[in-house]
Amino acid sequence: MSVIPSTPLRVRLRNDFEVVVAGLESMLAPYGDRIRVVSTKVGETGGETVDVTLYDTFGLSQADSEEVDKVVNDPTSGRVVVYTWNMGEELVAASMQKGCRGYLDKSMGARELVECLEAIGRGAVLVSGRDGLPLDPRDTSRAVAGSWPGQDAGLTAREAEVVTLITRGFTNEDIARRTHISINTLKSYIRSAYQKMGVERRSQAVRWGMENGAGTGRTELQPATVERSRIGTE
Repeated sequence: MSVIPSTPLRVRLRNDFEVVVAGLESMLAPYGDRIRVVSTKVGETGGETVDVTLYDTFGLSQADSEEVDKVVNDPTSGRVVVYTWNMGEELVAASMQKGCRGYLDKSMGARELVECLEAIGRGAVLVSGRDGLPLDPRDTSRAVAGSWPGQDAGLTAREAEVVTLITRGFTNEDIARRTHISINTLKSYIRSAYQKMGVERRSQAVRWGMENGAGTGRTELQPATVERSRIGTE
């Protein structure tokens, strides 16, 4: 049985996309007596000191990046927790080496997330997925909590992140390296996403992304990529 603190845990939600932040706020809202969301401005760092900063990796750098260093080194961040669907061992290890106090899989439900945040707030270091169990990073079938651009169009969280990075001008090689997935897996996500979006070309995908909230991220904007005519090479 978990211990419920007498005062709510102060949590900052860190992501550059309004729909992602809003989805996290909505997840945590029923637990307002235990979690107090202090700061939700998109792309915000600093400000009021919090107990825990929840770093949602959607559309952002993964746990092995300098961006995470900045969050960890911000004295207002408190304990930093990476919230992601990418459970690769090398990323978990990198986050721990950087000083993160938690690495949590997005497939866990709201109650499990709250309990993990509370435990980390009390000093624990956690790496876990749904029901506190480690998850196979190769399993892409599990449900992902929260909200993301293109969700209403049927995009999965993984497809949406790929579309977001395409919209922001990253090449396929950049996206594969950034998300730690293979080029073949990436192309599979692109084909599936394009079909749901009703587009065929990269330029059409960029336009769709801009019109559907996938181009609002703040960090590391790249120059537009050259359009390729065949989806298999995009």
